[in-house]
Amino acid sequence: MKNIKIVTDSTTDLSEDILDKHSIHVVPLSIHINGKTFVDQVDITPEEFMTEMAKTEELPKTSQPAIGELVAKYEELGKDGGHILSIHLASGLSGTYETARMAAEEANAEVTVADSTYISSALGFQVVEAAKMAAEGASMENILDRLKIIKQNSRLYVVVETFDNLVKGGRIGKGKAFLGSLLNLKPIAALEEGVYTPVAKVRTQSQMIQTLMKYFKKDAEDRKIKGVSISHANASELAHKLKDAVTKDSHFKDIMIQTTTPIISTHTGEGAIGFSYYTDSV
Repeated sequence: MKNIKIVTDSTTDLSEDILDKHSIHVVPLSIHINGKTFVDQVDITPEEFMTEMAKTEELPKTSQPAIGELVAKYEELGKDGGHILSIHLASGLSGTYETARMAAEEANAEVTVADSTYISSALGFQVVEAAKMAAEGASMENILDRLKIIKQNSRLYVVVETFDNLVKGGRIGKGKAFLGSLLNLKPIAALEEGVYTPVAKVRTQSQMIQTLMKYFKKDAEDRKIKGVSISHANASELAHKLKDAVTKDSHFKDIMIQTTTPIISTHTGEGAIGFSYYTDSV
């Protein structure tokens, strides 16, 4: 059976420890801010990016990996004849998946490209599971089947603290942003099939946690919780409050908390929270 190697992009929010532990290869995206270009998670940390973002009036721009970079990575990993599984952020949010697919056709290597339909930790769930199964000698078919199940049973909710970046990015008008800020509204959106769908609006952190917990408990009812992760954009205190609520209600303790990649915080702005989890029937 051919050895399967796992490739992903830098929006997984997975720590270096986890990436190294499971031999996961990362092709990073890039960020352009204040006239400078940074390679995500290589030239700039999430904390450094927050400082830079606070200085600019324009929304930072992000760019996907170059096709040549992906081709080179695939050929490097495939030179021993192994198979590569390249899992990426939602194709509805970025051209990275399509670029990876084109690179796979061009590369002198055997490459399968998968659209996770998610970002952040919800993408990370699929990547880590694929790496674990590959290490155990699972076939590509079995890994892809498992990823479909994880995808179907994953949820990702995003809560935005400020409307500033949505205005800068042209995703919401200044009038709506002003009204939202005036009413102290914090929108909660679910990422479904690669598209953000508003599901609720809250005014306080307490209401936000209660709303997220309502969704979580409904999805976890009579099911086994397989993974929970909280990503934040400089909102560690809020992330830990949410973690405490999950632990109290579910007794699930293996909850990851991490600062999200600049690629994601570019669009969410400072103070945002991403709440990801997935469940299974067994």
